[in-house]
Amino acid sequence: MNNVKTGEVISKRRKELGLTQNQLAGFLNISFQAVSKWENGTAYPDIALLPKLAAALNTTVDALLGYSSVITDYDNRYCTKEYYWGLVPNHICYDIMKILPPIKSYRVLDIGCGEGKDAVFLAKCGYTVTAFDISEAGIEKAKELASQNKVNVNFFKADIFDYRPDTVFDIIFSSGVFHFIPPGERKEFCQSLKEHTADDGINALNVFVKKPFISRAPDSTQTEDKRHPWRSGELFGYYHDWLFHLCSENVFDCNSGGIPHKHCMDTLIAQNYK
Repeated sequence: MNNVKTGEVISKRRKELGLTQNQLAGFLNISFQAVSKWENGTAYPDIALLPKLAAALNTTVDALLGYSSVITDYDNRYCTKEYYWGLVPNHICYDIMKILPPIKSYRVLDIGCGEGKDAVFLAKCGYTVTAFDISEAGIEKAKELASQNKVNVNFFKADIFDYRPDTVFDIIFSSGVFHFIPPGERKEFCQSLKEHTADDGINALNVFVKKPFISRAPDSTQTEDKRHPWRSGELFGYYHDWLFHLCSENVFDCNSGGIPHKHCMDTLIAQNYK
């Protein structure tokens, strides 16, 4: 473990939040000398303390350990005035509305909401939306977009590795995020989503699929070691016991980052039909 790197992260985040070493120590019920030693690189936080320390500094355990390339990459994308992914809703949002139209205030969870365009769109349509993303810059822009559109969305910052639903949703939606989940954790993750989906509720998801004839996306350089494309059909297998409304695989053109390239994506909309 890199004590110096972690100490630099702790010091930087503490100062960004306007906290003194004494104040951070108070949150953690430790001495300020311990915080000082971390920041000087002469000691390392106890592993059991890392989640509480990450929460106090409004960051993630991965970021504390120096594995922040994903956060940095997306914060860089979202730090401009323009919206990196645009403001046109994902086509899946319209498919959701066909299956569960907002005749009542269905509860939606948007996983990896980015700058919030889909969450805000669904809220405008009458859904009750909760949404999170790992990027603080993305969440801030999402909150601004919701304010501009005069809708309420429960936006918060979280890491997909740390978050698991603790309540039931009618609709769980995620687009272009699950390639950050390593293969060994996908079954458990999807099972958690299924267990927190209401009867007759839906999961509307898509995942990037690896194909030998498609090159790496040009805007993925910084996070390549964090990306794990799925196998063709893998997502569908985890939902074999649900009713499929949409099950497709498509190759499409993309211009994110300003450089034309292609992706292959599996898309699933499945219903917890009893």
